[in-house]
Amino acid sequence: MTALQSSIDDIRIAAEAADRVKATDIVAYDVTGPLGITDIMMIAGASNERQVLGVAEEIEKDLYLKCGGRKPREREGLTEGQWVLLDYGDYVIHVMHQESREFYGLERLWRDCPQIDLELAHPESAA
Repeated sequence: MTALQSSIDDIRIAAEAADRVKATDIVAYDVTGPLGITDIMMIAGASNERQVLGVAEEIEKDLYLKCGGRKPREREGLTEGQWVLLDYGDYVIHVMHQESREFYGLERLWRDCPQIDLELAHPESAA
């Protein structure tokens, strides 16, 4: 398994955790080329400060439990409530308050990077 595929697998676990706690706008970008920071950057939006922290905690818990005790090498923004950045080295997870999107300019920064389809299994809504 390539390092990139391993990162995608981990990010899928993180995205499923975020989705489970009702994060919005979960997007994964392959940023190996244009930015050269890391293999993958995942962004999950949340509707309020408490949910930002809850999503980040759920992601961190699942990556620890399901990815061999994986812990972030660095965390930022945990006291802010507007955003949390979890740096795992070969990928970075960014959770933010959806109203902060313009401030971070994420779409502008990564608009040319290919998005990765995480194929999350959303429960069917009862209609």
